[in-house]
Amino acid sequence: MTFVQFAYFFIALLHMYNAHRTVRSLNERKQLATSLLGMFVLTVFAVLDLLFNVVLSPWLGVVQGLTSTGIVLSDVCFVIAIYRYGVFDLVDTAKHKIFEQVETGLIVIDESCKVLDFNRSAVGFAHPVKGETFDLERILLSGQPANDVSDFLFRYRHHPGDRIRTELLLTDGPYRSVSLQISPLLDQFKSLQGRIVAFYDVTEQRKLIDEMNEKNEALHERNLELIAIQDELYRANKKLEKAAITDGLTGCYNRTFFQHYVEHEAFLCKQRGIPFSILLFDIDHFKQINDRYGHLVGDQVLRETAEAVRSTLRSLDLLARYGGEEFTVFLPQTDRDEAQAAADRIMASVLNNGVQVAGDTIRVTISMGIVTEGSDESAAASDAGSIPTDIAGELQALFAKADVALYKAKNEGRNRVVVS
Repeated sequence: MTFVQFAYFFIALLHMYNAHRTVRSLNERKQLATSLLGMFVLTVFAVLDLLFNVVLSPWLGVVQGLTSTGIVLSDVCFVIAIYRYGVFDLVDTAKHKIFEQVETGLIVIDESCKVLDFNRSAVGFAHPVKGETFDLERILLSGQPANDVSDFLFRYRHHPGDRIRTELLLTDGPYRSVSLQISPLLDQFKSLQGRIVAFYDVTEQRKLIDEMNEKNEALHERNLELIAIQDELYRANKKLEKAAITDGLTGCYNRTFFQHYVEHEAFLCKQRGIPFSILLFDIDHFKQINDRYGHLVGDQVLRETAEAVRSTLRSLDLLARYGGEEFTVFLPQTDRDEAQAAADRIMASVLNNGVQVAGDTIRVTISMGIVTEGSDESAAASDAGSIPTDIAGELQALFAKADVALYKAKNEGRNRVVVS
């Protein structure tokens, strides 16, 4: 039994000695050295006890307390190892294990930028050497910084109490994206004791960000394409809407839109007691122009005549092609005298608008009929506030009157205005 105990004892000594040789932490080396000293003292006194009290006892007699003295002295060594160097301090041990095993590269430097300690992961990032100056500029120059590092270096050199961060691509070996962060180490009085340099491998995060950016860019381009398609559809719809309400040849509104629009506006005018007028006119001798110059010239005459009329109108007036060479104008807020003045302006504009055709000038005249509703002030006052019951029928009657006036103007020799 005693032999087995001694065997365990010496095996423990060998393990502690090997650990003392290989451990890197200075504090752990002191812990092991003090513990080894205690075990060595105990071993020496145990051997002396065996020598004096067993082997030499017949000649020298018994020497009392040798083993006990060895135990006391070894206990003193163990107490020093426990309380001074924290041999059983699990928190410090755990911290050291984390420091050594964490994948983040960590380098501890003092106030003069000398390397005090580093973990194994730091070797793959910076190749630090204890006792030498930490060469941050060399690390930055050996990689590809993600942005300008002049401010980063300035703060590193002149503001050691700042927490600073940058990112770079390490090209020494496999390409890696690294986040480099330098933080101050402060004591309980907030005094600077040194700094810790941390290297975080963010390659996977950067890949994910790049992939996300690529997807976002593709999505953005797709959205732009969809917006372009939407704009194109909007323009096409606008063209369709315009085509549905305008005459393709002259650009005037067509008869269908004119009727719907005038029904609405005439309803409001009659409800409020506001006068309005309708002009109905056509181009004199238009068939002869077509027969003499052809339909293309006839189309040109229609376009330019419509433009000449449009140039005299107000923004609230509405010009429409009623059919063939016949046009109509709705004049809201216009009594009989104002309608007559508007008709005179239109007649003059059309007459002065010579259509140029192959060196020849075609002078166009028009015949016009006018009908006005609500010009009589007493009638307008009586109608104000009333709700028209059959506005479509009333408008049809007004157009019939305007048509009669138009044909009267044509029968009286054309190029004239007749007021109904």
